[in-house]
Amino acid sequence: MSITEHGSASRTAIMVAAFRGRASARPDAICRDPWASALAGREGESLADEFQAHFPAFELWMAVRTAYLDAHVEHWTSPPHAFSQVVLLGAGLDTRAARLAKDGVRFFEVDHPSSQRDKLARLRALHEYPIDAATYVSCDFETDDFIDRLVAEGFHPGAPALVIWEGVVPYLSEAAIRRTLRRITDACERRTVLVFDYVMRRIVERRDISPADEENMRLLGTLGEPVKFGTNDPLPLLYEEGFRHVRCVSFDEACLSLTGTYERDRMFRFQHLAIASRTPHTLI
Repeated sequence: MSITEHGSASRTAIMVAAFRGRASARPDAICRDPWASALAGREGESLADEFQAHFPAFELWMAVRTAYLDAHVEHWTSPPHAFSQVVLLGAGLDTRAARLAKDGVRFFEVDHPSSQRDKLARLRALHEYPIDAATYVSCDFETDDFIDRLVAEGFHPGAPALVIWEGVVPYLSEAAIRRTLRRITDACERRTVLVFDYVMRRIVERRDISPADEENMRLLGTLGEPVKFGTNDPLPLLYEEGFRHVRCVSFDEACLSLTGTYERDRMFRFQHLAIASRTPHTLI
């Protein structure tokens, strides 16, 4: 299955699914997504081949991001926290609702209407996929309020939630990021936890970066989704938008914890993950 069959899939999302499928197929896999390769299709594999030629560690990078965020889903939906709501903001071809399903936990996938239509068409072609595992929330972020759309589909703002914002922040303007953060702190229960990934500023500004990173940025631009936002420290921004507990973890740290390995040449140090909430938590 390719993008041309449905016409609206993000090329970045298709490529990411291909890498997630490859990482899942390894005998020493740290993440497992049995549907990713089929969702990516031939185009996703072709894009992954091109990208991996310039960034050989990208498959591991994707495995680390997937495994780390999966661990947060497991952590926050289990006692003592036991959150009953997980929001996948800009869900793309994510399959966590099926992979990490748990009694009493409801998954909401929020995405642009055209992207969501494409995903649902892909999912329906996978006859074994439990398509009802998620509540699909169609939202045009330019015109719709995503919290209002969530509430209309059964989200309870008075109950804590885990919000996963994966692979989205680097492609947004700072103004759009701030609007999203402020809606979370204004409308969601205080214990709600947000987890997202971001890149450092000099990657976006292309200052003092390697030829390999320069080529990676060029390739991302050819996918139609250029990287726009980077920060060396999101804490001031998060504080200004109402968060009062922040923790940041580099991809190198996450990779070391998950695999026991560290190689400087992977260049993982330019990517980070952030965990934020309005109230203090014991964070993993």
